[in-house]
Amino acid sequence: MFTFFSPDVNFLPLSADLPDEEETSLQLGEGFHPLLYPLYHLHADSLAFWRLLSRGAGTLLHPLINAAPGTLPIGVLAGAFEMLGRSGTTHARPHFGITSTTLDGEEVTVIEEAALSTPFATLLHFRKEMGRDQPRILLIAPMSGHFSTLLRNTVETLLPEHDVYITDWVNARDVPMSAGRFALSDFIDHIMDFLIAIGPGVHVVAVCQPSVPALAAVAALAEERHPALPKSLTMMAGPIDTRLNPTRVNDLARSRPLSWFERNLIARVPWRHRGAGRRVYPGFMQLSAFISMNFDRHVVAHWRQWRNVALGDLAKAEAHREFYSEYLAIMDLPAEFYLETVRDVFQEHRMPQGRLTWHGHNIDLGAIETTHILAVEAERDDICGIGQTRAALDLCTSLPADRKTYHLQHGIGHYGVFSGRRWRSEIYPTLRATIAAADKN
Repeated sequence: MFTFFSPDVNFLPLSADLPDEEETSLQLGEGFHPLLYPLYHLHADSLAFWRLLSRGAGTLLHPLINAAPGTLPIGVLAGAFEMLGRSGTTHARPHFGITSTTLDGEEVTVIEEAALSTPFATLLHFRKEMGRDQPRILLIAPMSGHFSTLLRNTVETLLPEHDVYITDWVNARDVPMSAGRFALSDFIDHIMDFLIAIGPGVHVVAVCQPSVPALAAVAALAEERHPALPKSLTMMAGPIDTRLNPTRVNDLARSRPLSWFERNLIARVPWRHRGAGRRVYPGFMQLSAFISMNFDRHVVAHWRQWRNVALGDLAKAEAHREFYSEYLAIMDLPAEFYLETVRDVFQEHRMPQGRLTWHGHNIDLGAIETTHILAVEAERDDICGIGQTRAALDLCTSLPADRKTYHLQHGIGHYGVFSGRRWRSEIYPTLRATIAAADKN
């Protein structure tokens, strides 16, 4: 899911005047902020040597900490090196690292392989070395500043009982200009192409932001009565109708005209990257917005990490490293996709109003008549408010009630919808039951 960062303050003022219709309906131009990427590189380059030096020094101190846990002077110094050495972002995609899963009590080998590739994404298949068929799932990862590996826990939970594919999006700054544009319609195209590549009878699970293009893709396939029409669609904390219970994120998206986002948040990729010249919404801007939303929590987490290293609590220290290694791995988004999503989903609410288009063709949610739909929401979600995903059930007017399911998970926030204990023990069983019911029809 997108969050929105202001260069003026941590968040835009909620009392700002709403943009008028003329401003939000503008045609996307070629505006961008010329200094965003140069300033980011200047900052990162100036600290690169010191971060490298700190990581090396911290590594040298680790044997001493292991030998004498709780030796405070060494631990405090090692903690300082830890904070500086691991404070930077990376634009390299982490590894899923999933090599096996457990099936009926036995370990089964898992092999990651590309089933289909485009310049912007790979359809990644977690193929299992086994002799049985399982329900096939297309897991649609959000294109919102982090790599698809953010859904590692989601994949691990699904794997024992399902044949899992995932959309592995490419960092936009690594996509050459010759590959062309990537807009919201292209996202929908990718979902449809991936479904066709997998074959009939697939179950789709869309996490957060891609719930909108996933629902649009299902409607387009239903209207065409295409063999690749999914048997089920699960949308997890997706912004189908952001007018309902708007969060601070939704208010921020509406507090400035689209032209403001284009002028202040869009940059051109510098010459040093493969995608030089491409307009992007930089991943470091999205990360800044995520951190701003829970700044105090991140400060506390890093203070605890310093203490963990200083006191020699290596298990907790390693858990912190694993989380932030993933969290600080960021990717840029194509500018046209980002801006169209801000406009169509968060400002003009085109899907719930029946005005969302795909290559000029109006998306008709009434065409969905057979695909089982599960809408999942979180009680404490501060990004996607309660009711925003559930709205899809009412919008699919031709779908029978027995093919619509709603699950509100208590006691969790946004990320708990697809990761963690509640996801595994309470949400996943509902998803599994939906897939089973769809396969019976």
